[in-house]
Amino acid sequence: MVIFQARTWFSRTFTTVASHPLRVCVVGSGPAGFYTAEKMLKAHQEAQVDIIDRLPTPFGLVRSGVAPDHPETKIVVNQFTRVAQHERCTFFGNVTLGSSVTLPELRELYDVVVLAYGAESDRVLGIPGEDLSGVYAAREFVWWYNGHPNCRYLNPDLKSSDTAVILGQGNVALDVARILLRPTTELATTDIASHALAALEDSSIRKVYLVGRRGPAQAACTAKELREINGIKDLHVHIKEADLLTTPEDEEEMRNNRIRKRVYELLSKAATTRASHPNSDPRELHFVFFRKPDKFLESNERSGHVSGVRLEKTKLIGDRPGERMAAGTGQFEDLGCGIVLKSIGYKSVPVDGLPFDHRKGVVPNVRGRVLSDTSEDPMLLEKGLYVCGWLKRGPTGIIATNLYCAEETVASISEDIKQGVLASSSSSGREGLLQLLDSRNVRVIPFGGWEKIDSEERRLGSLRNKPREKLATWEELQKVATE
Repeated sequence: MVIFQARTWFSRTFTTVASHPLRVCVVGSGPAGFYTAEKMLKAHQEAQVDIIDRLPTPFGLVRSGVAPDHPETKIVVNQFTRVAQHERCTFFGNVTLGSSVTLPELRELYDVVVLAYGAESDRVLGIPGEDLSGVYAAREFVWWYNGHPNCRYLNPDLKSSDTAVILGQGNVALDVARILLRPTTELATTDIASHALAALEDSSIRKVYLVGRRGPAQAACTAKELREINGIKDLHVHIKEADLLTTPEDEEEMRNNRIRKRVYELLSKAATTRASHPNSDPRELHFVFFRKPDKFLESNERSGHVSGVRLEKTKLIGDRPGERMAAGTGQFEDLGCGIVLKSIGYKSVPVDGLPFDHRKGVVPNVRGRVLSDTSEDPMLLEKGLYVCGWLKRGPTGIIATNLYCAEETVASISEDIKQGVLASSSSSGREGLLQLLDSRNVRVIPFGGWEKIDSEERRLGSLRNKPREKLATWEELQKVATE
């Protein structure tokens, strides 16, 4: 096995530019990062754009977040690949902001630094029992079935009970429910990780409860996701009739929001539709509305393991449709299960040297320009530092939302260049970064290394009638990338 040190490999690939073009570093190679790089390359013909990512693999949540049975959503990687192969763009995989290189160092090396590393942590409920074994963030479970190397050995317990509880009713929650309940013969031809497929084939889970604080008129999922749930063969969907009763406030809310109205209609339809014919292996999906978790219950038989969730009944308070909040009523009920998946929101993580709003979980910014102090008037900006994606606006939207987000950030960069805010510096850019990484023995994975991974995954997948068989450990990824 041949391992290339960072500087040696790249110095053969790129020639030194005599003048000083704009040097841009994008941190994060998900949709926000790639859309930013693409827009910068188009807007600034001389710009050199480097994309760094802590993983050896690019594409962020397109690879590790999009469900394996949504291949059409992943087609965008073809566009991102063209960006990475652009002559003025370079991908640096296996480079971690904070340990491989610090933010102050990047700002010294580049004229422009755009942070687009998303949200790789999770919100917490802060209720008793949250640290019990068997309680997971939905993100961890998604990373597990999508072959993310950080969650290869998560090994969720799908055997000890026939019941799983998912807290939340957004699209991620529905993705997780669908993966748990969909026939594994259908999943077997997707790019789901082999370790996850094997566990699901052996799973005892037959009932999944999706728990939401509010009602069906406020459900956070989209119609597309619900239609997919309704399309699962021999799945019984259960919703209490009383939960489907609407109030005048609900009706007004749905009149003002066509998406909410369509979701409510699909939920009502699902509740009255029964599986086509009796099945020897029935599966159930229960939508539980007007409930919030109060505590996780510990098993009497298995010390330290979750055995259920205590739920408090809720009611909606407030006068303004669309802004009503769920408040507890003091009435409780227990729901038994062997595994709990919390789908209550992702959370971004700050790095040293970065202003951060811990309450909102975002970097304070104005149209992508990072603010150093929001209390001053006028507000102070961090020169040359920008943000895009979930780190900029919070974990909301679809992949395409990042396109508009990137356009706004790049427009701010262009304005600052035009107004002389980003005066040309002595930054060494790519060359300086390579020297720094080389001195720290960081094993950089270039885009060519990813292409080797991609080729091997496709080869392994073809042997199993799958689009790819993901390499799911750091060791496998690095070995194939550097062979």
